[in-house]
Amino acid sequence: MSSVPDGKKLVRSSSGLRMVPENGAFNSPFSLDEPQWVPDKECPRCMQCDTKFDFIRRKHHCRRCGRCFCDKCCSKKVALPRMCFVDPVRQCAECSLVSQKEVEFYDKQLKVLLAGGTFVVTLGTSDKSETMTCRLSNNHRYLFLDGESHFEVELSRISSMQILTDGTSPGGGTSRASGMLLHYKPMGSLDAQQLQMEAAEDKKVASLWLAAMHKAAKLLHEARDQ
Repeated sequence: MSSVPDGKKLVRSSSGLRMVPENGAFNSPFSLDEPQWVPDKECPRCMQCDTKFDFIRRKHHCRRCGRCFCDKCCSKKVALPRMCFVDPVRQCAECSLVSQKEVEFYDKQLKVLLAGGTFVVTLGTSDKSETMTCRLSNNHRYLFLDGESHFEVELSRISSMQILTDGTSPGGGTSRASGMLLHYKPMGSLDAQQLQMEAAEDKKVASLWLAAMHKAAKLLHEARDQ
């Protein structure tokens, strides 16, 4: 392995090259660990089409699920940013579909979260609110809220998140995200704190940010359940 700038290192595994944080404690909360591969001796047939492996039909492991497949059932190479792979890696049909959807999150929604949105923020049961810019930190680990004051919410300490809507969008159709209510445990506290955010100023930008945060919450839930 070799060190590179920004506190990351290049690591070579059996699945390919990965760019990971120098300190594992600073992994992105969206990241997934590499799976254990099904041992070759336990896999005489493709786990999708049941084709028997021989000298001609060779076995391949999906880099996302670790299961064993023939070339036909595991031929796609797709980007897998949640495991920090530098290049697209071999995945089975089922996993490649999931990974392709996640690539859209990294290419689009994650950039929206990093850019931030403006909200009216109310902490706890306080009757005082403050207009703040909320954005995701570059390492994806915190929500930064900046206004006259500043505070941070660590994503791993969020216990629940609810996206608030404003009814139907102009011209009809589906409702538009207008705010967010979340509960989290501040560092050093066992008691949950409530945080409410309502769109301010550019409501379109805020709605896009909230929609991206909803997608991020799903990925966080999946990462915790792995």
